Amino acid sequence: MAARFVEANGIRMRIVEEGHGPLVVLLHGFPESAYSWRHQVPALAAAGYRVVAPDQRGYGETEAPPQIEDYDIFHLTSDVAGLLDALGEDRAVVVGHDWGALVAWWSALLRPERFRAVAALSVAWTGRAPAPPTEIFRAIAGDGFFYILYFQAPGVAETELEREIRRSLRLVLHSASGEALAGTTLLQKPKGAGFLDGLPEPKELSPWLTESDLDHYTRDFERSGFRGPINWYRNFDRNWELTRDLPDHRIGQPALFVVGDRDPVLGFTPLHRMEELVPSLRPIVRLPGCGHWTQQERPEEVNAQLIRFLRSLQLWDAPA
Repeated sequence: MAARFVEANGIRMRIVEEGHGPLVVLLHGFPESAYSWRHQVPALAAAGYRVVAPDQRGYGETEAPPQIEDYDIFHLTSDVAGLLDALGEDRAVVVGHDWGALVAWWSALLRPERFRAVAALSVAWTGRAPAPPTEIFRAIAGDGFFYILYFQAPGVAETELEREIRRSLRLVLHSASGEALAGTTLLQKPKGAGFLDGLPEPKELSPWLTESDLDHYTRDFERSGFRGPINWYRNFDRNWELTRDLPDHRIGQPALFVVGDRDPVLGFTPLHRMEELVPSLRPIVRLPGCGHWTQQERPEEVNAQLIRFLRSLQLWDAPA
């Protein structure tokens, strides 16, 4: 995958790109980078699309602004719109996984003239919460540990995760995968635990994650650290306040949602609201035995779903 740098929304952004045709933008999640789309970029390019995957704000070789507020949802979605500007494109299909799914949903909602369709993996669209998200997370967690609440105190999670980056990534990627015995490990700890406490040490890497893959992610986070990526989580309540006055949270564009049936995110993200909030949603695709890392664990199935979805759109002179 060819890599280069562009200026987007006032920051220097590293992107990988391949192919020609209608633009498809792939947005990664935590703790990942553009590399998480290594199986999708060549497949979608071969299917006739211009495919671009950025290291998002704070990740990999993309610039990491210093303030927590620099990572709110308006900055993140403006980065994606700015990327289209940098590429000389008026519109795109946006595809996201995990946090990237949230940015994809919000991009479709806030910039419908730029993002004509959306595909999300793992994280559903639930609209604006009825209360500040951290209040909801505290109610979910009760007396137990909840990783998003643990991430709120600046410096705490960074110190833990950066102590031994390669091990941290290995534990996190394994614990939320389909191979883990129970994909809810992150929710089954006492409140005073650390993020990595209790995560199982895999005897060997999952079949979808090679030593070379882990080396690549390790280099990404040795460059960036975890401060920028975790700052995304510190804006949940701020995002809730910033979007208070939006008149509507329904997404009208054609949409696709793919999720693993062992994904721990399903434990606290209801899917039923999408029937009302995403009226043009295709039937939800559930991948049996798949955990959280959807496009990495099941690349062939995800590629097939994305290509089928893209070819169903009548937005451009798309390939037959």
